Amino acid sequence: MRLFHIAAALAPLLIAAQPVMAQDLDLRAQVAALIQPTNAARTEAVVAQLRAAGFEPAIETFAGGGEGSPMEGRNIVAAFGPETGPEILLVAHYDAVVLQDGTLSQGVVDNGGSVVAMIEAAKRLKDRPLRRRVRILFTDQEELGLVGAKAWLAAHGKEGLAAVINSDVAAYGDTMMYGLNNGAQSAGVVRSLRMTCAAQALQCVGYPMYPPSDDRVFSAAGVPTVSVGFQDEIGAHQMWLLVNTPDHGGFTPETMPKVFRVIHSPADRIEEAAPAALARMADVYAALVEQVDRDLP
Repeated sequence: MRLFHIAAALAPLLIAAQPVMAQDLDLRAQVAALIQPTNAARTEAVVAQLRAAGFEPAIETFAGGGEGSPMEGRNIVAAFGPETGPEILLVAHYDAVVLQDGTLSQGVVDNGGSVVAMIEAAKRLKDRPLRRRVRILFTDQEELGLVGAKAWLAAHGKEGLAAVINSDVAAYGDTMMYGLNNGAQSAGVVRSLRMTCAAQALQCVGYPMYPPSDDRVFSAAGVPTVSVGFQDEIGAHQMWLLVNTPDHGGFTPETMPKVFRVIHSPADRIEEAAPAALARMADVYAALVEQVDRDLP
């Protein structure tokens, strides 16, 4: 009889948990949908997911490509919120690196997880009362030298930007990494991030030197910027040692942090996407946008 009462008491909790579990599975499926044979096909997949989430994305083409190889690029943009004042810009690159055999990486950790988490965060934010307009920018050709971010800034300028939040390398893990090397103008957005970490009871690791991503384009222009990513706890601290100590933390190829053995390799596969972690990232990114929105003057 007691077991019956316990089961009855747990039933509502189990029922309530079911949509979350389904959502988690959907997020992993959304990352899997970005695995395509070409970056042009990845463009179509991202646009489809934004439309399914209730946004009206636009594709902005630009002349890009690597050294000696002209190639049209496609940035994807969408926006929501009040059309007043400078905007909060959410940035993640959606292109994937070309592997040595000429095929395209699945690009899950770098950077499909970020794209899906940001779309999900935007879904949660679009009907909330924000003070600032939020613009999503999914850049192309980041892997060729931040080309898409440079093209967007050249076309639109920095005057309409209040803050930039960039996500790169995120598909698993419970620890958020963030950079501290985006200039003095970024102190305010970093403070907002730390407040978000505290409010979310999230372990966060700040890096005096953080690996470059699209964030460098905006911080170089003087825009308040923070760049973030996710890893497991040990990996985040190992990476800190690797990039912030003179001897690179004493690491050898055999003891390299997992993330550096995964990205830009055939190992960056859908198996690395953790459904619950993706949902947690979406929660954190949404909370971070709200905190930045409150803290901006």
